[in-house]
Amino acid sequence: MTDTARYRALLGVLSLLVAVLFVLSLTVGPAAIAFGDSIKALFSGKADAIALIMREIRLPRALLGLMIGATLGLSGAALQGYLRNPLAEPGLIGVSASASLGAVLAIYSGLTIAFPLALPLSALLAAMIAVLVVQALAGRGSNTLAIILAGVAVSSLAGAMTSLALNLSPNPFAALEIMFWMLGSLTDRSMTHVWLAAPFMLVGWVLLLMLGRALDALTLGADAAASMGIDMRRVQQLAVLGTAASVGAATAVAGAIGFVGLVVPHLLRPLVGARPSRLLPASALGGAAVVLAADILVRLIAPGRDLKLGVLTAIVGAPFFLWLVYRERRRLA
Repeated sequence: MTDTARYRALLGVLSLLVAVLFVLSLTVGPAAIAFGDSIKALFSGKADAIALIMREIRLPRALLGLMIGATLGLSGAALQGYLRNPLAEPGLIGVSASASLGAVLAIYSGLTIAFPLALPLSALLAAMIAVLVVQALAGRGSNTLAIILAGVAVSSLAGAMTSLALNLSPNPFAALEIMFWMLGSLTDRSMTHVWLAAPFMLVGWVLLLMLGRALDALTLGADAAASMGIDMRRVQQLAVLGTAASVGAATAVAGAIGFVGLVVPHLLRPLVGARPSRLLPASALGGAAVVLAADILVRLIAPGRDLKLGVLTAIVGAPFFLWLVYRERRRLA
């Protein structure tokens, strides 16, 4: 079997896995609804209890799981290829931490009480401000180290401000709400959240997928890529803006869900070969599968305790991250 045939087979398997997990996400939940009844209610024109559960609770949750997983997997693969750093992940440029800060400020100030959509909108606004700051700090060149340092600075500041808001919160219930939101979850999301996040994610996906040829050239080094006609300034803008738009929207509606963008590209890289352009769509599908599977598991493991999605991904992803660090140390020794 040729490399192209193997790659197409991999994409086919991942697409099938995502489809199966999406259907399972629609049919698994605390409400004991039979599989056939769930699917029938989703497409029926009735307004009974089962139909409302399917359309207003399970469908938005499944769609967001698919969209957010694809965003995290794709952005992780793009950043690892652009920065040429196997430990890069979507939160590296400060977007996730800044979006979290925006949401925390909305909760802290009480805006969410007067206007429910204030939380995701504030998170999106903070993510956009963060990317402007990172771009300004990094400059208009193609220095990847400057991008990393600027992202670390923005993440540290956003994290400190978030801790300050928790420290000064006069209302323990607001502090508890902040903590729960920051753990990451798809519970109680509606189609409004889907429509709010979808345009930003789509724009981010398009920008990141446009990086394919440039990332292939970057495997030869930045100087070689530039000699092949790759505009490194444009590559930087596409990588940063694409990640900011998609990951900012994902964090705005679901909180921080870590390690997916780090783990998925590493799992799939050996299967796609040495071409980063092939890793982009594969990681998007793989990320969608991982988040959908994790969201199904949180409903099965502790259905009455509301186990947070971000907690489960961290429990699985953190040991993998430690293994990556150990492997890199062994390789560089």
